[in-house]
Amino acid sequence: MLRRLVESAQFTSTDFTDLLKGNGIAISMDGKGCWRDNVFVERLWKSIKYEEVYLHAYDTVSAARSGIGRYLEFYNIRRPHSALDGETPDAFYFDNQPMPQAA
Repeated sequence: MLRRLVESAQFTSTDFTDLLKGNGIAISMDGKGCWRDNVFVERLWKSIKYEEVYLHAYDTVSAARSGIGRYLEFYNIRRPHSALDGETPDAFYFDNQPMPQAA
């Protein structure tokens, strides 16, 4: 029944939320229009889907985990990002850490 509800209804529908509540599952939702909360994660997942997942037909969950793990390593360590002036996320983060103060 849960699968049918997920496939046929929005996650905010009364049928879906009532099913969750009836099974003691807490529901956490922000108000509508809070795009700022998710924009970075949504962009990351779009990159993962189009640059990794859709290009490979994983045979197993472990193969998907491994492939996505390799992609995330590439994404953070070797892939330049235009929003970071061509730097990688790792380089941008570690190059912009405050210097420790001498004692």
